[in-house]
Formats: sequence, structure tokens, C-alpha cells
Amino acid sequence: MGVGGRRRRLGPAVAVAPGARVDRFEIFFDLVFVFSFFIITRATALNVSGASLLHALLVLAVLWWAWVVHSVVATRIRLGEGFVPVLMTVGMAALFTFALALPQAFQDPRHNAAGPMVAAVSYIVIRLVHLALYLHAVRDSPNERRQLWHFGPELIASTLMFLAAALVPARIADAGTAALVRDLLWTAVVLVQYSTGMIAGTWGWGVTSAEHWTERYDLILIIALGESVISVGVGSNLIGQPPTWPAVTAAVLGIFFTAALWWAHYDMVGPAARIALHAAKDGPRVAMARDAYAYLYLPMIAGIILFALGAEGIVHQIADPHVPVSLAAKHPHVPLLFGGVICYFCANMLFQLRTLRTVSWTRVATVLVLVAAIPMAAAVPALAALALLTAICVGLVVAEVVVFADSRRALHKLIFEEKTSHEAHEAGWRARWHERDEGE
Repeated sequence: MGVGGRRRRLGPAVAVAPGARVDRFEIFFDLVFVFSFFIITRATALNVSGASLLHALLVLAVLWWAWVVHSVVATRIRLGEGFVPVLMTVGMAALFTFALALPQAFQDPRHNAAGPMVAAVSYIVIRLVHLALYLHAVRDSPNERRQLWHFGPELIASTLMFLAAALVPARIADAGTAALVRDLLWTAVVLVQYSTGMIAGTWGWGVTSAEHWTERYDLILIIALGESVISVGVGSNLIGQPPTWPAVTAAVLGIFFTAALWWAHYDMVGPAARIALHAAKDGPRVAMARDAYAYLYLPMIAGIILFALGAEGIVHQIADPHVPVSLAAKHPHVPLLFGGVICYFCANMLFQLRTLRTVSWTRVATVLVLVAAIPMAAAVPALAALALLTAICVGLVVAEVVVFADSRRALHKLIFEEKTSHEAHEAGWRARWHERDEGE
């Protein structure tokens, strides 16, 4: 039986309906995708330096672009129905291989050609799977097919530059020059990809389900926050050390400030932005989805990875029974910890500005306090530095609960009424379906 026959047996691709939610296969894919976050954190933590941080951010940007393309495909077809999961499983295998090859992608290129090549080929496979699925989804839409070809130069250029980054440096005798060429090629890939997203514009695109789009991005951010907790727990070697009060205190503080970062986005800003995207239509909706979600979620996730690196180093030091509790945190863990949280909050404020056209003064004040607190946190014991960051983040939550009490109450009431209405509509629809089945 040919490919067409197997496709018919598995069933056709199913279009995404307005109001659709994220399906289970998308979450399954995200769990594989977030493994890459873990690998980035682990590989960078082995040798925290300016070069390793640059490499981590380059890899994150390239990975995120692949995920954005993936989310665009998921706006058109259900990834868990018909023959689509078969192709997506191929993409997941390529993504997993790409993640495994990441630690070797930026080693000495003269003695490590296999790692960069595996990473390049795996990434190309991921992009080709997405391209095949999207071409199938828009096969009956000439406008969308024409718009898709605007991304053809980006795909071709990215492919060629990835292959060049894997092959060319290995043929350069000088290690410094080889590394510079490789880094410049990766940087060029990032610039080409993200500039193409802006140049292509919004004509011809559509976000069928604002609910699906916002839920998709909210889930990946939650998974990234959860991965940061795992990275801190694994990398700090808390499991391998006897429990001490400083180690337990550090672990508890890590949970509290991560929860505060979750609250900062999902209590008010995230839900209000979801409503704003629902209210937008056509081109403005696509532009908001691109700017606020596809672009501004990237620095939020970058901030999460940075503060996870800093928190891991600090907690590892605190949990070590051979290191005095009174010792200050080693450099650069405090700048990474505070800088990552600052990056997260700044990106979140830009997200709020783009979707809601407002900026909370509490967030601006929190960022200024965090910047001012870095010298103090670098001078005090490591546990005190972690406690200081936690106090600032939890303080923001408390301040917004008090200051914006009326706005929070009105927003949460609106969301509750929306969900109640949605549940009643779904229950009524399913009751008619059940009655029709009984009648037959």
C-alpha cells in the first residue's frame, strides 16, 4: 500500500476550529521540546562564561523559532489526529536528537565535526516536517501558499548556514578563528529567522483560535518554569547531600520565588492578554500573536534559564556541607540570578504593553529594586542573597494583590462568568448529541 493508502487508513488531517483548545499530542511534543531547555541549562552550568552564555542564547533562539513555526502549524491542523501524529513523531525524534547533540555543537570544531553535523541535520528535519504539514494544511488556500513562500529564503538560508557552521570551522586551522566563524554563522541564522518574521508581515496569515494560541504559549512557559525547578534540584546535588537546614531553606526559597514569577504572569497579565487577543481580529490579531507571544515569550524563557543557572550555583554552594554558610555566593551566580529575573520581568512588561497598552508601576519599581539589590546580594551570604530575591518577588505579588484588588476581582469575575457560560454551552451541545444517539 502506498503513502496515500496509509494516509487514508490513518485518517485525514483535521482543521483547527475556532475556540479549539490544545490537544494532548501538543503537550507530549512540548515535553520533548523542554528537554532541550534542560540540556541548555546543564551544558552551560558546566562552564559558566560569556562564551557559554552566548552559545546558550543562540541555541535557545534557534530552538524557539522552530517552536514558533510548530505553533503556527498547530493553528491550522490538529497535531494529534489523522496521519499527522506519524509525521510529528518523526519531528520529535529529530528534536530529541538535536537536544542530545547540543553539548557538542560548540566544542572545538577542529576535533568535533560529528556533533555540529548531527545538530544541523536534526534541525533541518524538524523544519521540513513542519513545512510538509503546513503545505498540506494550506493546499486549498492560494493566498496562504503565496505567503508561505515568503519564508522560503529563510528556510534555505538557515539550512545552508547550519550546514556551513558544521562543516567550515572544522577546516580552519586556528581554533579561535574557527569558533568565531561558527558563532557568526549561528548569529546570522538567528538574525535571518527573526527578521523574516517581521518582514513577511501579517497578510495571508490567520489565528483561527485565540484560545488555542494563548493556551499553547502559556503551557510552554509553565513547563519552562517547572524545568528551572528541576535544573536547580538536579544541578545543585541536593539529592546527593544530607539534608541540612540551609539546604532545605534554599530549596523552599527557590520554590517561593519561582511561584512568585508564575503569579506575576498568570494572575492578571496572562488572562487579560488572552481576552485582548480574542477581541482583536484579522491582521491586528496576527500582529499581536506574533509580537507578544512568538517574540516576547523568548526573552521571558531566556530569563528563566538565566536565573535557573544562578539559583543552581547558589543552592549547590549552600547545600555543600564543606562550604561555610556565611560565605558570599561565587561569581557570577548572583548577577545571573538577579539578571535572569530582571530579564523575565522586563519582557513581561513589554508583553503587557503590547497586548494591554499598559505598564504596571509595581513592575517598574520591582525591576529598579532588583537592579539596586545586586551589589548587596553579592556581598551577603549566599542564603541571604537568595532570601533577598525571594522577598522582592513575593513583595511584588503582595503589593499587586493589595493595590490592584478591584481590578483583580473584576477580571477574575469576568473569567469565571466566561468559563461558566462556556461550560453551559458545551453541556447543552453534548446533551443534544446524546439525545440524538438515543433516538437512533
